Amino acid sequence: MSLLEAILLGIIQGLTEFLPVSSSGHLELGKAILGIETTEDVTFTVVVHGATVLSTIVIFWRDILDLLRGLFSTDWNESKKYIAMLLWSSIPVVIVGLFFKEEVESLFTGNVLLVGCMLLVTGALLSFTYYSPKEGGPVTFKKAIIIGISQAIAVMPGISRSGSTIATGLLLGVDKSKVARFSFLMVLIPIIGANCKDILDGGMANSVVAPLPLLAGAIAAFISGVLACKWMISIVTRGKLIYFAYYCFAAGAIAIAAHFIA
Repeated sequence: MSLLEAILLGIIQGLTEFLPVSSSGHLELGKAILGIETTEDVTFTVVVHGATVLSTIVIFWRDILDLLRGLFSTDWNESKKYIAMLLWSSIPVVIVGLFFKEEVESLFTGNVLLVGCMLLVTGALLSFTYYSPKEGGPVTFKKAIIIGISQAIAVMPGISRSGSTIATGLLLGVDKSKVARFSFLMVLIPIIGANCKDILDGGMANSVVAPLPLLAGAIAAFISGVLACKWMISIVTRGKLIYFAYYCFAAGAIAIAAHFIA
């Protein structure tokens, strides 16, 4: 992997991890368009995902610190309840990761047609948020598990994780700022868990990616992730998801057309 490829993939990962347009789908499209060859080496994926986790922590460090303080309290409090809901919401994606890993990985073969179709699904889901309740409430355990199911479905390339979880929360009547916060915090658990598993399994032991591209990709993913995370919070608060629905419809249609033309 060249330095330029690493920076480009890092930027794509950082931006699309938070914006509701599917990071996995855009990485697949980016590799197909640019002819970037990838190997089974998981090191780069682990590093850039770790960088986006770091960008989330940077943006929400006060929230995370407050939750950790409440966690070590002796009584049952709102922080412990919130952490419990985050863990509860992670169960569906953990099940998918543990029992359907090979099936999920088989979808990441540069299938532009699949990505295009799933981008249309993402666009439709974002469009539905136009009809979500104007006044929202808090996240509950029932709503958390439903949002978690949408996160598990979003392992498919072309289904946006942030888009699906935020849209689901809005349709369930969760307040805009609360669902954005929950969506970005809930991703920390599965990504950190998956990265730790890859490291423990020895997936990074024989990396073929040079240190400089790894570092460049991580920095690019971190910087673009911070910017995208801030931008996305503002977008959700102002109710502007419909514009990303239009984008997903257009990108999906182009991807489908490109598949048949090719």
